[in-house]
Formats: sequence, C-alpha cells, structure tokens
Amino acid sequence: MRLKELRFVGFRRFTDLTITDLPDTARLIVLAGPNGTGKSSIFDGLRTWQFTLGFNYGWDETYGHKKGSPKVDWTQHVRVAFHGDQHPKHGDVAGLIYLRSAFRHDPDFSLANVSVMPDPTQNQRTMKTIDHDASVSENYQRLIMQSLEMVFEENPETEQMPRKELRDAILGEVRRSMSNVFDDLTVEEVSGIGKPSSPATFLFSKGQSKRFLYKNLSAGEKALFDLILDIVIKRSHFSDSVWCIDEPEAHIGTRAQARLLREMYRLLPVGSQLILASHSIGLMKEAVRIGAERPGAVVFLDMDGHDFDAVTVIRPTVPDRAFWQRSLDVALDDLAALVSPREVVMCEGRPGASKGKNADFDAKCYRTIFHPQFPDTDFLSVGNSDDASNDTLGLGVALQTLTPGTEIIRLIDRDLRTDEEIDLAGKQGVQVLSRRHIESFLYDDEVLTALCHQYGRSDLVSEIVSLKQDAIKAATARGKDADDIKAAAGDIYNGVRTKLNIRQPGSNQYAFATAMLAPLIRPGMSVYDELRKCIFAS
Repeated sequence: MRLKELRFVGFRRFTDLTITDLPDTARLIVLAGPNGTGKSSIFDGLRTWQFTLGFNYGWDETYGHKKGSPKVDWTQHVRVAFHGDQHPKHGDVAGLIYLRSAFRHDPDFSLANVSVMPDPTQNQRTMKTIDHDASVSENYQRLIMQSLEMVFEENPETEQMPRKELRDAILGEVRRSMSNVFDDLTVEEVSGIGKPSSPATFLFSKGQSKRFLYKNLSAGEKALFDLILDIVIKRSHFSDSVWCIDEPEAHIGTRAQARLLREMYRLLPVGSQLILASHSIGLMKEAVRIGAERPGAVVFLDMDGHDFDAVTVIRPTVPDRAFWQRSLDVALDDLAALVSPREVVMCEGRPGASKGKNADFDAKCYRTIFHPQFPDTDFLSVGNSDDASNDTLGLGVALQTLTPGTEIIRLIDRDLRTDEEIDLAGKQGVQVLSRRHIESFLYDDEVLTALCHQYGRSDLVSEIVSLKQDAIKAATARGKDADDIKAAAGDIYNGVRTKLNIRQPGSNQYAFATAMLAPLIRPGMSVYDELRKCIFAS
C-alpha cells in the first residue's frame, strides 16, 4: 500500500487539513515538527479511517472531534486515498494499519506460562497514540510459538537442523539487526522453555557480561530491541500495510537512532510503507541519506508553521537549510543558531529585526526561490544598496569571524544604474540584478501564467497579463517609471486575487508575493535562470 492523499476535517488538531502529492515511490514518510503540531494526530486519523471500514470499532467523540469545529458524522472526519486506485473493502482491513505509540516502555516481563497468541492483525492493542504499548512479552510468546512450529511441523528444511542452527534460524534476523546497531550487544537466546527455574525472558551478552537478562538492558537498548523484535515478528502479518511509529527515537541515542532507522527500513516488508513522527536530527539525517541512495523512496512532511485552525494543505518538502534550522530549533533550542550556511547573500530590503509589513521581504523571496537548489545558502536583507554593497552593518565581517569559510555575496537592485555603474559594481565584487528590483521577477508574465495554471484558470492568462499592463500604465500616469513594477504591485495584487478568486492571498502585496509568487519561480523557467545568473553568476 502507498498513501496518495489524506484529508482530516474537524479531527483532533485539524480543522481542515489535506496532505497531498505523496508519490507512489515513497516507502518512508517522515513527519517533522515540534510538539503540538499534529504528528500523532495523523496516526490517530489513519486508525480512525480504519475503524470506518469495520475494523475493531473504537470511535471516541471526546478524543477524535476537534472542539469548536462543525459537527460531522464520525465516518467523515478522515478520508484516505491510495495510489493505483487501491481501496480496501469493508471488513478486509485488519492488517492495513499497524500503530506503535510513543509509550513503549517495557522494563521487564514475567510469565507464569506461555500461551498461543492471537493473530496480531486481529488483536492490535494500540488503538490510539496515547495507549500504553508494551509488546516485548507478547512477542516473546510469539517467538516461542514460532520456534515450536519449526520443531514440530513437517518441514524438511528444519526437521534435521542441529540445535544451534535451529536457534540461529529463530533469532537470526533479530540478532543481525541488533549487531548492526550495537557493535557489542548480542542476543544470545530465549530462556524459560523446559526449565521452570529459568525466567521466561531473552538473554544477552555484552563485553565480559554473558547471558544476562532482558531486564538488565539499558532503557535505550530495550527500546531498540522492542522495535526490531516487533518488526521481525509481525512483518509477515503486516506485509501490505502502513506502519505508523510515533517517536521511534524515544530513549535511544542519536547515533543509534540513525542505525535503527536503516534497520527498520531494511526489515520493512516490500509492499508496506513506513511513517515516522520524529524530533530526531540523527534519524532525519539518515532518512536523507536513504533518500539519496534510493531517489523517491523518502518523503518529508513539515508540520511546523501551519495554522491548523484554518484550511491547510501540506505537500512534501525538501529538507533544505531552513528545514534543518527549524528541526534544530526543536531539538536543540538556542543551539540551532550554531548552524552556519556555506554562503550568505546580503541583499537589499528592510532587515528582519525591524518593524513593518515588508521587513525581510527580499530575503524571504530569495530563500523560497533558491533553497531547494541551494540548501547551503542563506539570504539576509541588510538595508539599502549602500548597506548591501559596503556591508555598513558589519554583518558580513561578523559572519566570517564566527563561521570561517562562509562566503559572502553582496547583491543590489539595478534601480536606475547605468551600464557603466553596473560594470564598476561588478569590479568591486557586487552582484547587480538585471532588472530594476525583485518585484520585476516576481510579477513576470511567466510567473503570473504559472499562477493561473495552479488555480486551474489557464483561460485567464491573457486577462491577468493585460491587468498587469494596465496597472503599470496607471503607475506611469502617476509619474512612475515604466519598469517600476513595485509601484504597480498593489494594483496587480488586488486585480489578480479578484480575478482568480484566491481565498487567502495574504493581507497585502508583500505577503502575496512571498507566499504565492515566489514558490512558482522554479528551475526550467527563464525568469529563474535569469535571476540565478544575477546572484550566483552561473
């Protein structure tokens, strides 16, 4: 199964959230964001959707319905679409969703006897992400039952196996994964079978300590063993499923988190999809590595910075520098400021620390346009052209002092400069825009055309372009120059939002350009190539 789109209406954290554009190649989806942004609510939503199809009905109005949102029938809170028109039939969904909550602590277990455990697809204990989720003792019993089946079933491959080979066949996959994560921790065997004096548990070795009990593992070792054992035991039952694991990094150190993710990805059944909700930088960094090795297999959904009290659409995001800064801010708080870019572009515009409706406007637009292709580059609005050209605020010097090796690019608008002035600026190491200012690129005809296509109104392209020309004429009638698009931007903004019936265009022309126009300037467009050449000289 591969998720294509999810929609949540009046559910848990969300008033009206759509998660869309999930590719059919995505085998791993990482939900990133701080506490309270709804990562766990997505898992609860998938489980609730499963309830609507007849699986183990467990709707709880006080838990699932978002207070203050309109009442809807509980079956309409969550809608799920899969790729390939896959849609499970009523009653045929027991093994479709598998959920592990963040409350997986299982410090020890004691069993008086071992019994046959029910099919895990029919007996899932975790119905909500707030449920306690201790599974080691159950998986111990399942492993014992699997061992007995291997001993007594008629199978030529196992009936002649020596004891050691049989034990290795039973524990081999778990042992291999544990050794891939911990260099010095080995799963030796299970105990408690045939020896009443032996505790029913797992035995481990580490360094000089041999055959010690499960309860003597550290919290992190137990947490990791739990997740690996669980996947090994249950992957044959959930072979075409969506696996949801909330905070897999709980109790586990950063380096082990990365190794754990790789093992979970390796153990995951081919037909299944893994969704993780995480704050872990180590885990997310490893997800990026896996995605680089297997293009299209890993997707990030950034839950941060959204107003879930309003209609919201989330699409996969590129883990650029801005994403890592937000993630580090969650994980490390003030230490996030230690992340340094490879290069910083100092551009015109009111600095972000100042007040005003267009503070940091230029830098925000440049970041939006170039971060996907230049993730190690940041942009700073530093003031007027003199401030950017001469670094009058001393920001460039300060950055290079704090983070040696950071390259500083100085960028100014063309404004009314002559060709000779531009040549002189170039000789002084200052980049100059080929057009008057950033608005000249943002309101380019190519960008407005893309905006029409985005809203499904390709038939309005000519009208929108004409509207822009009319706004420019009106500005020139007020004494502005014909290339001063900034002077016409307010009229263009009002005309475009009305023509295209944009519900939430931003409160002013600056918000509109930042949120609606800048994201449309992408590689392959002439306007993108021209702007990139102005800044990066390539």
